[in-house]
Amino acid sequence: MSLLRVVHTTSFDYAGDVTASYNEARMRPADDDHQVVRSARVDVEPSTWTDSYRDYWGTHVTLFEVLRPHGSLRIVADATVEVTAPGPARSAVGWEDLGGPAVLDEHAGYLGHTPTTAVPDDVAALALEAAGGLDPGPAAEAVCLAVRDRLEYVPGVTTVHTPAADAWASREGVCQDMAHLGIGALRSLGIPARYVSGYLHPQADAEIGVPETGESHAWLEWWVGQWVAYDPTNRRYAGEDHVVVGRGRQYGDVPPLKGVYAGPGASELDVTVEITRLA
Repeated sequence: MSLLRVVHTTSFDYAGDVTASYNEARMRPADDDHQVVRSARVDVEPSTWTDSYRDYWGTHVTLFEVLRPHGSLRIVADATVEVTAPGPARSAVGWEDLGGPAVLDEHAGYLGHTPTTAVPDDVAALALEAAGGLDPGPAAEAVCLAVRDRLEYVPGVTTVHTPAADAWASREGVCQDMAHLGIGALRSLGIPARYVSGYLHPQADAEIGVPETGESHAWLEWWVGQWVAYDPTNRRYAGEDHVVVGRGRQYGDVPPLKGVYAGPGASELDVTVEITRLA
């Protein structure tokens, strides 16, 4: 078990006064079988009201609007989370089960391709080759490794909305590209797979109480009778240093912040993430 504090700060400085701003923040960590939120808050400046709900995919969403002129906007999400590593990954179903009507009905949302997760034919062929002769669980890991081994981690060459096919064509990308490609490859085999948005502590051996500079991170989960969390970027299963915020079909279902505003088009964005191991 690890106890982590995550402080995620997003700041906008506008070229002039914004007269109105309407926003959704997905920054509060999730409560689930392996994660308990001890405390969480989202503060907004200029000060305004907030409300919250859970979206279709189960992610906690904080709503807020600022309806008076403002030249800057600052959102600070501060959470303390207890994380327990999942047990050993195992495959509880066979290929014939994955193709059955029960799985198709229950996990339809995580089986269909989207413009972001659709993969080219050569990725589907690579997935089929990597999975050859293996049960669904080991096959899923082999597929993610096969895709990851052919991509170089290069920041700045893609955006969060870059289709998986484009990242594959350049053989370069970052965590969301590797998650999207892994998801598309798994779905091509009939394995339900979903995108996970959250944070990763950057130092496995970090001292207790020492803040570290982190960033938002993305990984994936596949379903083989149970959901299994895997980080293709780092070629390992998710553990006590991964903090889940949201899950969906792709990045577009779980962006940390999205909204619209009335005012000058130009703005400067600054994002920082600070992660502290508390226990």
